[in-house]
Amino acid sequence: MKSDIHPTFQEGIKVACTGCGMSFLSGSTKQSISVHVCYKCHPFYTGEQRFIDTKGKVEKFQKKMEQSKVYAAKVAEKKTGSGKDQKETKSLRDLLAGL
Repeated sequence: MKSDIHPTFQEGIKVACTGCGMSFLSGSTKQSISVHVCYKCHPFYTGEQRFIDTKGKVEKFQKKMEQSKVYAAKVAEKKTGSGKDQKETKSLRDLLAGL
């Protein structure tokens, strides 16, 4: 194994949660670690149902879902349609009879 290629492992590194403000000590090769969610505020451990969203992805997804519902309603309306919009298609027999 080569020497002097691995980073030094340090004990007592501070890990800070930006979600709830909690901090605890751990071991790492970095000087400090910042996390968005820790075991004190993660929904799985707390039993709460909430969205953890740091970049607005949940709102963006919900907006797309609303737009898709509106689009699906428009498509369904077009398929059923009203009698005014649809043209009556004639069969070949009707077209030849008109000659």
